[in-house]
Amino acid sequence: MAAKAYLTPYGVGLGHASRLIMIAQQLGRLGVNLRFSSSGEAAHYISMHGYDCLTIPPVELAWSVNGGFSVKDSIARIPSFFANFCRQLNIEVRSLVEYRPNIVVSDTRLSPVLSGKLVGIPSIVILNQLKLLLSPRLRELRVARLYEKINGEILGTMWSLADKIIVPDLPPPFTLAEDTTCDTSTVTKKLKYVGFTVPRIPVEDGSIGSVEKNLGFQRSKPLVFVHISGPSDTRMGLVRTIMDACKDLGPEIQYVISEGNPKGDTRPRKLSGSGWYYEWCPVKDEIFAMSNVLVLRGGHAALSQAIQFGKPVLTIPIENHGEQLGNSHKIAKIGAAIELDPQRLNAIEVKNAIHQLINDSQYQRKAEMLMKLAEKLDGVENIMKIVRPYLK
Repeated sequence: MAAKAYLTPYGVGLGHASRLIMIAQQLGRLGVNLRFSSSGEAAHYISMHGYDCLTIPPVELAWSVNGGFSVKDSIARIPSFFANFCRQLNIEVRSLVEYRPNIVVSDTRLSPVLSGKLVGIPSIVILNQLKLLLSPRLRELRVARLYEKINGEILGTMWSLADKIIVPDLPPPFTLAEDTTCDTSTVTKKLKYVGFTVPRIPVEDGSIGSVEKNLGFQRSKPLVFVHISGPSDTRMGLVRTIMDACKDLGPEIQYVISEGNPKGDTRPRKLSGSGWYYEWCPVKDEIFAMSNVLVLRGGHAALSQAIQFGKPVLTIPIENHGEQLGNSHKIAKIGAAIELDPQRLNAIEVKNAIHQLINDSQYQRKAEMLMKLAEKLDGVENIMKIVRPYLK
């Protein structure tokens, strides 16, 4: 009888789902039967890749109309969070009892870990956020910092119910997610840093040349790729600001903007100057490889991929999003990125930051230094080494 794996990514954004799809592809080559569970855009994205995905009630944070994390609305949602979490537990327990997998592989979801514990199925959790960070404004308060510490210990105790805790990041001192993974004593002994788990897709010159020809780009001119991801409510305000900035970059700078909508049109639309716009970009990897500068949120998966391509980054994290702010601050501190404050963002600031990244070679050197470190760790293969013994 073939081994079975149950894969459960968090439903907000696509980074969690894309990580587990890579694991699924490796498991599929071993003849392992697969089943997913997730919510929101991630569930649709998983189905797009041809996998069965059980849709579950979402447990999501609230976002303000200007694209930031809303503390007030998230607190108001706590009753629905709890109710949906209980529904998730009920669904996952029934699914695990019926499916009887050898292993549960969760990406940033607690309910599958608890469900596996309840029915006696081992679990592995992939996680770059062991604790929740408050907004910078709240963190100025001593009581808020104490809350974060207690919160980290409680969540750490819950995550430690998993058999293994895998951090898809570089080891210290270059860990992007150090703010959300370090100083959590309850899980320290179970943590394993495996390296990034974003696709290492070999991009051939032929495919790059085809994209260049179709979009009319010249290799002699700088190219900026704006790839926006995250919850749908947070994307469009930023996209509009960046579009205004790109109009004034000058004729020598080429650019591509992708709004990161997995249900969107895959055909490019011409913009002013040497620019193009995608609702969903089907040639993302080719444009990543071609680009001189990337404009990204502060999501862990997006910044990881930028490092693997050795590209300097303009990072604009989601407002009040503690994890993204921490990731963005760390890569900027290393010197491979410029971080902009989402609360004070304007088109002129974006334009000036892009010019600085293009014209100052120190950002490129730091990005290449991180790329060489990342090349020494194959995150997907290291995760497979941990998963394989459970499949016998």
